Formats: sequence, structure tokens, C-alpha cells
Amino acid sequence: MDHIDELARAFAKFPGIGPRQGKRFVFHLLASPASERDNLANLITALGANVRQCPECLRFFTGSALVCNYCSDSKRDDTLLMLVEKDQDLQAVERAGTYKGRYFVLGGVLTLSGKGAIREKELLKAVERRAQSDLKEIVLALSATSEGEHTADHVRQLLAPLRDRLKISVLGRGLATGSELEYSDAETLRAALSNRKEA
Repeated sequence: MDHIDELARAFAKFPGIGPRQGKRFVFHLLASPASERDNLANLITALGANVRQCPECLRFFTGSALVCNYCSDSKRDDTLLMLVEKDQDLQAVERAGTYKGRYFVLGGVLTLSGKGAIREKELLKAVERRAQSDLKEIVLALSATSEGEHTADHVRQLLAPLRDRLKISVLGRGLATGSELEYSDAETLRAALSNRKEA
């Protein structure tokens, strides 16, 4: 078994990392002091022990609380639920400092070729539960890409039975077509949020 190739293949499974970059990571680690490799290994091992998934919004967070700080915050607006693709998108929205509602992390996008997956069952349960109380609007905060649009269309179909009770909106076009939410600056996100429209 070739440990170099095996580890390079493991790195190549990371988003945006190919086989060549995976090999580069391996050789970087080989050139690093053993203490750095040990520290990295310990951090990876601790990740599973110290990080948990919030049962409400499904984002990952560090700590011993049962739910994350956004879901436990009683000052947040229960009438709004924003759907984002991934944790990094949620963090980008929080950095913008405008949105004060609740979140749900879909965990991915759907591609036009039928690949990809989102947390459909969990989403429907979360929306049904929140609709019983104060939920009035669902904000589709997905990337302005073909995958993001396709996912938004699918979510609209999923939530169609609730359209009489809930408004579904999308971010305004402060976002350039083809841009990912994660990389948008705070001002662009603020404009997209304030200019959101019914979907």
C-alpha cells in the first residue's frame, strides 16, 4: 500500500482539491516537523468529538449546548426562516449583520444532471414545525448559479402545499449571476436581503 498515493486520494476528495493538489499537501506534510503532523492529526480527531450538528438548523457548531447560538437566541425573528446551501453561507449572511431571523442549512445543491442532495425530509419537518407557530416567510438564500436556481425551484415545489400560509422570497439581485453566497461581501448581501422579492 502506497501511503503517499492513498493520502493524496483522500485529500483529492475535498471540495476544490484535485489529485495534483492532494499530492502537494502530502509532500508538504512530509516536509513539516512531526509535531505539526501530530497536531493536525489531533485536530482532525477532535473535530468529531467537539463539534456537533444543531438539530434545529443543521449547522455545525462547537460547544456542549443542545442547539447552536442562533437557534437558542430568543431575540431572533421567528417569522423568518432563511434557507442556505452550507454553513459558510450562513456565516457570510451573519457577517453582513442585517438578517436577524432563523436559519436552515440544506447541506448542498441539486444539479441539472440529477446529482447532489439536500436535506428534504428535515426541511419539511422544520418548516411544518415553525409554521405551527410564528413562521411567515421563507427566504431562499441560494447562490446565483444554475445549481442554486435549480435547487430553489425544487424547494418551491416541495413547499408548494404551504404557499397559502407562507411567503417564499428570494434574495434581490445585488448578487451577480454565477456568484456564490459564501464569497459575497457584506454590502452586497445587505442589498440582496433588503431587495428580496417573492419567489
